[in-house]
Amino acid sequence: MQLFNVTQTEKLSQEKIIRAMQFARDVISTIDYRDSNQDNLQKIEDDHFISKIGEEAVFQTFAAHGANITPPDYHIYSSKEKSWSADLIVNGADLAVKTQKSSVAKRYGLSWTFQSSKIRRDPIVQDPEAWICFVECNDLHADFPCRIFPPRQTRSLIFRNPKLQHLIGKKLVVYADDLHIL
Repeated sequence: MQLFNVTQTEKLSQEKIIRAMQFARDVISTIDYRDSNQDNLQKIEDDHFISKIGEEAVFQTFAAHGANITPPDYHIYSSKEKSWSADLIVNGADLAVKTQKSSVAKRYGLSWTFQSSKIRRDPIVQDPEAWICFVECNDLHADFPCRIFPPRQTRSLIFRNPKLQHLIGKKLVVYADDLHIL
């Protein structure tokens, strides 16, 4: 999985940005995040947009390094069809993609959040062999340039509590400072 070991930078085409925006608009009607006290539809839509931008950036990076990689999935699943499956598959291995916006990183530090409540828990947190690729998406620029960090296995990560008190017990966070590469 380790096709690169330094941070990569990617810019996406306008077509990919528009496709990610449309996906975020379309998926919003299939989502229920009340269990995590999130009912702000604009934030949920924005989170899905940024996530899809991150997936596209990771796809471009791995493809440029010669990987056999599945493209991001734009299918809209009903709530019953949703799963925790991998975001991408690289050379036959599952890869999760976690993306953080630069605007949010300025407030709380560059970090990536994982579900960790009694109701909804990201299974990747408990799988030491799982692969994750972290992305910072610069949402302060219209072309959304992304920094893609080399993929890591869960066993090499340090999961911490979030800085926001009301999220403790519901989320776990990986902070960029703990990755020791920037």
